[in-house]
Amino acid sequence: LKAGEYEFAKDESMLDVMAKIAAGRSIGYKISIPEGWTSEMAVARLMENEILTGEITAIPTEGAILPDTYVFKRGMTRQKLLEDMQAAQDELLEKIWASRRPDLGLKSKEELVVMASIVEKETALADERPMVASVFMNRLKKGMRLQSDPTIIYGIVGGKGKLDRALTRTDIRTPTPYNTYTIGGLPPGPIANPGRAALEAVANHPNTDYLFFVADGSGGHAFASTLEEHHRNVANWRRLVSAEEASAAAEDTSINESRPNP
Repeated sequence: LKAGEYEFAKDESMLDVMAKIAAGRSIGYKISIPEGWTSEMAVARLMENEILTGEITAIPTEGAILPDTYVFKRGMTRQKLLEDMQAAQDELLEKIWASRRPDLGLKSKEELVVMASIVEKETALADERPMVASVFMNRLKKGMRLQSDPTIIYGIVGGKGKLDRALTRTDIRTPTPYNTYTIGGLPPGPIANPGRAALEAVANHPNTDYLFFVADGSGGHAFASTLEEHHRNVANWRRLVSAEEASAAAEDTSINESRPNP
């Protein structure tokens, strides 16, 4: 018989009960760490879980955890599950690094994780990740600054992960070790824990001439090879934003006018 936590139906026979315990079909619990979360955020989720037990000795370095859904049984400690997440990342990283394109241009697995973390934070669309990766790799190879907004945010809030306001021009101009508008090359470390897709997108990014991208108003991005083309894309995006703001203002006015006077 195998120790564990089991669930039995009201009228389950003793034979079925014994078979279930002998097979070890105990209750499994799930916990998910989304792609792009920081290690601090991941540890906070583990600490909030009431099934897991024990304390965590230290927050892992950024990028050391594999975002995924993990299944565990009652009695699992938070520290052991965290170590399993790190081991899963190490194993995956070894495989992806071994199958990377030969002209990747990154010196180590650590640099791969740094770049993948930026790609992860720049787009939530799976089919865009390879294109975004190609932009940053092209800029890196040309000696251009990466100019990634998520790196600015990480330089401000660190492992907290989220900034509760919009970025300002002052933010963009203020140097931090992670602000890729003010520093050349890669930041000193990852800005999040990238998932499998982002790592693979960087390791085997497509060959493109793209050097720029900007939001296209539909949830995706418009890519450009020249600054002139990029400026046109930015102008299109600004027109869309202005139109949306005008529409929202008109709707708000309509709502206000429809309200009865106090």
